[in-house]
Amino acid sequence: MMEYLIQVILLLATAITVVVIFQRFHIPTSLGYLLVGIVLGPHTIGPVVAMPELEAFAEFGVVFLLFTIGLNFSLPQIHALRHQVLGLGTGQVAFTTLVVGLVVWLAGLPVAAAFVFGAVFAQSSTIIIASLLTEQGEENTQHGRLGLAMSVFQDVTAVPFLVVIPVLGMSVTADVLAGTLGLALAKAVLAFVLVFFAGRWLLGPLFHVVSERRSVEIFTLAVLLVALLAAWITNSLGLSLAFGGFLAGMMLGETEFRHQVESSIRPFRDVLLGLFFIGIGMRFSPAAILPIWHWTVLGALLIVTSKTLIVTAMVRGTGIDTRVAWQTGLMVSVGGEFGLALIAIALDSGVIAMQLGQIAITSVLLSMIAGALLIRFNGTIAKWLVKTPRATTHDTAELQEAPEQQVVIGSYGRVGHTIAVLLHSCGVPFVAFDTDPKRVTQGRADGHAVWLGDIADPGLLSSIHVERASLVVVAVDSPDTALGVMSYINRTCPQVPVIVRARDLETSTRLLAAGAAHAYPETIESSLRLSVAAMQMLNVSSDEIDEMVQGVRDRGYQPILEDETNKP
Repeated sequence: MMEYLIQVILLLATAITVVVIFQRFHIPTSLGYLLVGIVLGPHTIGPVVAMPELEAFAEFGVVFLLFTIGLNFSLPQIHALRHQVLGLGTGQVAFTTLVVGLVVWLAGLPVAAAFVFGAVFAQSSTIIIASLLTEQGEENTQHGRLGLAMSVFQDVTAVPFLVVIPVLGMSVTADVLAGTLGLALAKAVLAFVLVFFAGRWLLGPLFHVVSERRSVEIFTLAVLLVALLAAWITNSLGLSLAFGGFLAGMMLGETEFRHQVESSIRPFRDVLLGLFFIGIGMRFSPAAILPIWHWTVLGALLIVTSKTLIVTAMVRGTGIDTRVAWQTGLMVSVGGEFGLALIAIALDSGVIAMQLGQIAITSVLLSMIAGALLIRFNGTIAKWLVKTPRATTHDTAELQEAPEQQVVIGSYGRVGHTIAVLLHSCGVPFVAFDTDPKRVTQGRADGHAVWLGDIADPGLLSSIHVERASLVVVAVDSPDTALGVMSYINRTCPQVPVIVRARDLETSTRLLAAGAAHAYPETIESSLRLSVAAMQMLNVSSDEIDEMVQGVRDRGYQPILEDETNKP
């Protein structure tokens, strides 16, 4: 036990040090975790962390990642993207497998090995794409959503490859191969049907009951239960764990709990994904690539170049803007962890030799590093490749980005509801959050974008990208909650203006000192409104009334307070 504890401490200390340095220089943290795996792996000089349990545990990071991706790709969104994502996804996998397989076959590889290389190189890392898009705030952009959707579709297409590759190592007839493939696809359909109906009939009522308890702990446990249960169902059917997580996320993505679910699962996802990348880094052997380094470099170039060009040409062929097409191609160019899984299966099945497997593994790892850099600078590279200004008027309606300049309302109670009604009548986009499921249900029945969530939760504010909001209105009744929101916004995005509800002048003063643009005290403001009505009935001019009231506000309500203090 103590030996494991020392290894865990070493792992955490190294990971924190490397990731902090990488974040300091704005380098993707996924590459930092890969470096940690290389440093602490068995193939380099220095301390070695050897804990097989961690690698198995880290697999759930992929489950949680696909779960959060599913939250952003609910059935209506998948249906809206069907013409592009399904067609482009199928075409990308098919063309990349064909082109890469043909190239390596001409280089002298057998047909079966060439097919494995084509299938491996066709995969892209949904983990790297999703994590980098989130870090860069590009997950809701057109190229981000299209590239991520295509990578998720690739994960689905990996299921037939998982069946075909082991069969290539055996002497079987075509009808046996077709039967095995058909069984795998039937299992995938069955898993979808099971999760779909469970989501329709059970998930909504379950989370309504859980959310009524107002307990973050119970809500988080419910999220973990749903994600892991869906993963167990698909795994029991012979499919991947991650596929079940994706299906469960799709079902919850249609409910009003989506943002709070994402906020609850994010800490588990980020930690376990870090372990996943560390595990990949531990497989990297610098000494083993010396005799074959030229083949690995060529393999990495083949992965990045072929997918970038194929995807760019296909996306551009659908009529999408040229710059968006290039950015999408750069997104999908990265190698994928499912490719590593296919290599392992091919090695176990005897389809490829060990040296070819090492070339393939190293090529995929190098393409992950190169692809991560391409994703990081996708906008700059696309701008350099396409000199003309980016045209946004011809973007397809199916991939419209979410409005970034929207108002965020915290609480959908009396004050929040009033603000929402006024914004809606003016055509101003907004999104509201409340911890009361009954208010959320009522707000959605009103036709407003109301979600379950705590506006003071940093994870929630991060997931909705509050830094893009044009205004934040904190209408909660608790001053401490309002101050917590102000603290987070001042620390992360001080440029966003905040209006806060305040009951009295003392609370208003504290909120203004914390950085609120406005914090009108309700008790004094109600008196001012009565005074305005009285003066209007006494035929006092509107200009004089406005000047008087604004003067009181500009002076911090001091005239009223002085009168209260001087009373006998």
